[in-house]
Amino acid sequence: MNKERLYLYDTTLRDGAQTQGVQFSAKEKQQIAAVLDGLGLDYIEGGWPGANPTDTEFFANPPATRARFTAFGMTKRQGRSADNDDVLGAVLNAGTAAVCLVGKAHDFHVTTALGITLAENVDNIRTSFAHLARLGREALFDAEHFFDGYKANPAYACEVIHAAYAAGARWIVLCDTNGGTLPEDIARIVTEVIASGIPGDHLGIHTHNDTETAVAGSLAAVMAGARQVQGTLNGLGERCGNANLTTLIPTLLLKDPYASRFDIGVTPDALRGLRRASRLLDDMLNRVPSKQAAYVGASAFAHKSGLHASAIAKDPSTYEHIDPAAVGNMRIVPMSNQAGQSNLRARLAEAGITVAADDPALARIVERIKEREAQGYAYDTAQASFELLARAELGLLPNFFEVKRYRVTVERRRNKRNQMVSLSEAVVVTKVQGQKFLNVSESLGPDGSDRGPVNALARALAKDLGPYQAMIEDIELVDFKVRITGGGTEAVTRVIIDSEDGQGNRWSTVGVSANIVDASFDALIDAINWKLVRDGAQA
Repeated sequence: MNKERLYLYDTTLRDGAQTQGVQFSAKEKQQIAAVLDGLGLDYIEGGWPGANPTDTEFFANPPATRARFTAFGMTKRQGRSADNDDVLGAVLNAGTAAVCLVGKAHDFHVTTALGITLAENVDNIRTSFAHLARLGREALFDAEHFFDGYKANPAYACEVIHAAYAAGARWIVLCDTNGGTLPEDIARIVTEVIASGIPGDHLGIHTHNDTETAVAGSLAAVMAGARQVQGTLNGLGERCGNANLTTLIPTLLLKDPYASRFDIGVTPDALRGLRRASRLLDDMLNRVPSKQAAYVGASAFAHKSGLHASAIAKDPSTYEHIDPAAVGNMRIVPMSNQAGQSNLRARLAEAGITVAADDPALARIVERIKEREAQGYAYDTAQASFELLARAELGLLPNFFEVKRYRVTVERRRNKRNQMVSLSEAVVVTKVQGQKFLNVSESLGPDGSDRGPVNALARALAKDLGPYQAMIEDIELVDFKVRITGGGTEAVTRVIIDSEDGQGNRWSTVGVSANIVDASFDALIDAINWKLVRDGAQA
């Protein structure tokens, strides 16, 4: 059966850049564009040329993409011709094959925000797209606030988009700018727009996630007839974000009725790079990836319940809606005090450890985990620490090094500019193969700021481990989480550390103590031991 083409439009570099706390450099935009292009998207919107120095620099050296590179701007302003509007001119001068112009589709915004008449707004839109058509550009009309405008004044909202379409716009993109329109209303309105005379293969959908239904709204629009879907990687965007392409892409490619009806131009090989693309963006922004993110999250295919793990071992489809590998993810069977021996054996098998079902060590490990979690440990997220605990109980944990002692000091003093600053210093003494190593490290970052006592400890511990040093050089501490468990005199501190190496491996370790530094140090030791085990270091 011939599939109908469905086009994917990414606006991470423009709408995604409006996320609070996100600021792309021109170089980062180049890197992200390459990742997006590798996924197989049809359009990549680069930003607004002339709106800020970064976008101007980026469009001066546009990336070479298979996708259609698109500039974003606005329709001409009232009182100026399309030829003489310098803001519109800057967008057109970027020289992109496709141009997306935003215009108001809600009468309230026309009269209140723009302060012009409804007729003037329609004329500005018509004139702008006629101008683009004369220049031979593929034109997209970003119909801002369309759904709210349609609900308030359907005749005017339709007049606006028909003016753009008749003037030569290739795509009419219906925007739920405030993110408050529910999927059933989106489906109804898209259906009515198509009935008004704009074909579905000229309609796009652009949703925001303020009601947590941006993906559902986009899918509803597709089923109603829209044939372009817009979104951002990891759902970046202003306020609550935009429709998340890391959810939309695999849903459209793997789930019926979409998979059987539509061709989205993304190959299975490209889809296997989805999780990597998601992580790359988070790493670039120094954001912690959402573990619960659909398809690509670390917990998306995690099975904590013993009942689930037992079924998964027999047939993964019992509790997994797709093969995790299809999106570059993996199955995790975590250990916790809720888990049984089915989880344990599955988790050990993933670590390359085969244990017979009647091995009494299994019961010992389960009891040890329950005992430790009663003390405040959490192994459902700290997979690496669990593996080390299990190996120790099985007699399979090599003794790589021993920490003889450590000390951390925090000094508060004035610098050369007479400013009060903090400086942490750590001393760690280890014993490796009979030889002692004393390592000292400070916690100063590249900018001269203090990174804290845990940073100093991590540096000192990994500064020199003798024969193992080359194996741990690429370890990087990427996340640090602290939680106080219990209360009063019984309170203890739990620290979970996420580490990563140069091969892209990421693992979590846990430490628990009444002292936050002790808890952190225990987690750091586990992180290094797990790395040495996984890389096959010899004791």
